[in-house]
Amino acid sequence: MKNIAVIYGSDSSEWEVSVRSGEFTASQIDGTRYNVYEVFARYGRWTLRAYRKAGEARVTVTEGSVPVDKNDFSVNVAGENIKFDYAYIMQHGTPGENGLMQGYLEMLGIPHSGCNAFVSAITFDKFSCKSYLKDVDFVKCADDIFLRKGEPVEGLAQKAVEKLGLPMFVKPTDGGSSFGVTKVKTVEDFDKAVEYAFSEGNMLIAEAAVTGRELTCAVYYDGKDYVALPVIEILTDNEFFDYEAKYNGHSKEVCPAQIPESLKEEIQETSKKIYAHLGCSGLVRVDYIASEEGLYFLEVNTIPGMTAASLVPQMVRAAGLSMTDFLSSIIENSL
Repeated sequence: MKNIAVIYGSDSSEWEVSVRSGEFTASQIDGTRYNVYEVFARYGRWTLRAYRKAGEARVTVTEGSVPVDKNDFSVNVAGENIKFDYAYIMQHGTPGENGLMQGYLEMLGIPHSGCNAFVSAITFDKFSCKSYLKDVDFVKCADDIFLRKGEPVEGLAQKAVEKLGLPMFVKPTDGGSSFGVTKVKTVEDFDKAVEYAFSEGNMLIAEAAVTGRELTCAVYYDGKDYVALPVIEILTDNEFFDYEAKYNGHSKEVCPAQIPESLKEEIQETSKKIYAHLGCSGLVRVDYIASEEGLYFLEVNTIPGMTAASLVPQMVRAAGLSMTDFLSSIIENSL
């Protein structure tokens, strides 16, 4: 019986969302096939939060009472030493989405969900990821400007407007859940948007806004082929799909998206091509804007949200799959 560690919590602003994603994921893993252990990891302090042995009820652990031994990725529960055979990473943001956690596990030889350390690092950084896709012929990328904290910003606002137009988006290159993102409508708003983005990270991009329908599609490897799940369209009451829209009920997700069959097929095939081109593995979600000029790539999410209401679980249900069987497929095809 394999011991599966579901790792959640993170060092980023997304840590609370990560906990919800991790707890839901742990609850859906097949309890007849695996022992499931929930590991909370934040700022280097890793502890066991709960566990569920095969065929038994979930047991909650007193907070902080069972530390994880990072030397071999194990825990001691009631005198029994448990060495984890596999890690299902549900940390949104650093260190779970930028390759750090993957690198640790790979050095120990422990299989894990999702992309490897290198691919995770590349895809987590929005500017780096777009750089890998700018010259492909199957998806478009909006124009952008890159800036690292400490570089001079004098005159940059006007330069950005001249190159990108208005409105534009200013966002950290390595953030998620729309933390640090601003839709800039006037040149006077640019410097404040830069300051806000830098509150979440050390690098940012200013990116031309693309008008169109916001759509997303997830891809995974089922052991034989790349499989694209149903496409979702995101409709929001807000200026864009920000944190409030994502988590506080100011958006509507239409699954499957009510779009022409040709566009659905284009998005699914493009998602599989991006997955292959970037060298992804496990489960990945790709976000787009479908405009009159074509399909524009927004970003890749290598650890997409997995709460009960998140986009991927909606796609899984729309595909006629059970979450338990779906997670078993992810686990078994990355062991």
